[in-house]
Amino acid sequence: MPAVVSVINYKGGVGKTTLTANIGAELARRGRKVLLIDLDPQASLTFSFYSGPDWERQLADERTILQWYGSVLDGSPAALRKYAVTPPAVNEVVARHSSGRLDLVASHLGLIDVDLDFAANLGGSRFQHGSPRYLSLHHALADALADPDFSEYDAVLLDCAPNFTMVTRTGIVASDHILVPAKPDYLSTMGIDYLRRKLSELVRDYNRVARSNLDQINPTILGVVLTMIQYASSGPITALRNYISQPGALEMPVFHQMIREKKTVFAAAGAVGIPAVLAPNANQTAETVQYELQELTSEFLARIRI
Repeated sequence: MPAVVSVINYKGGVGKTTLTANIGAELARRGRKVLLIDLDPQASLTFSFYSGPDWERQLADERTILQWYGSVLDGSPAALRKYAVTPPAVNEVVARHSSGRLDLVASHLGLIDVDLDFAANLGGSRFQHGSPRYLSLHHALADALADPDFSEYDAVLLDCAPNFTMVTRTGIVASDHILVPAKPDYLSTMGIDYLRRKLSELVRDYNRVARSNLDQINPTILGVVLTMIQYASSGPITALRNYISQPGALEMPVFHQMIREKKTVFAAAGAVGIPAVLAPNANQTAETVQYELQELTSEFLARIRI
């Protein structure tokens, strides 16, 4: 079955969606079959591959993760595979290089309200351990991804919201690994330690309720990826250097490759539905960003071993 990786940080605006889209696209370019699942109600990952009008016309009413969670809460989970779509623009580029493919389960702005429905199903408390549906609801996404229909994929990347709602918790329970993007600033690095504590609490609480060792979870932290790095001629600017070393001081694994801040490169990519790492006709600045993303993907592959 595919390796499942949640991409999350408690601090928003750290490049979480950018990393998910670009790692997924580069994996596909290298011949892997990749599924991206957008668990964030802001739907930024979805809109990295589909325009607003295309999303409204093709996906919004019947083919998003919102409708799938609705079926879970109704007690009759639909097959998640039927909600996966193949974004055309990025896959046209991928096809020029390999037989890889990038698929997507799109998000929906209405996903923000799903947590209230989870609370009702858990007896009035989102995480009530005594609820008879505690395990089944937490494990719903893991069960869906265990379907043999997903065996064709090499990796599944979950773009999680910057919180620990039930939707996020289902993503963590389904995951083999956690990837943590972080800007080199105080709030972002503080969010890393808080995230680690929340992960530990979820694993502890879930495993207490699990019926056997076979049902228990143990997602591993792949590492922290430092993003939005500002460079001077001699390397990262001085103001960032203490924060760059902070994840290591927290005894968190850290990816060697960092990603520089180039808003124009990433914004242009999102507008055409092709992540920056695959953007054609790149100028020198964009080529530098592409190289960093390619090196990061190589590190990612080495760590998840696919």
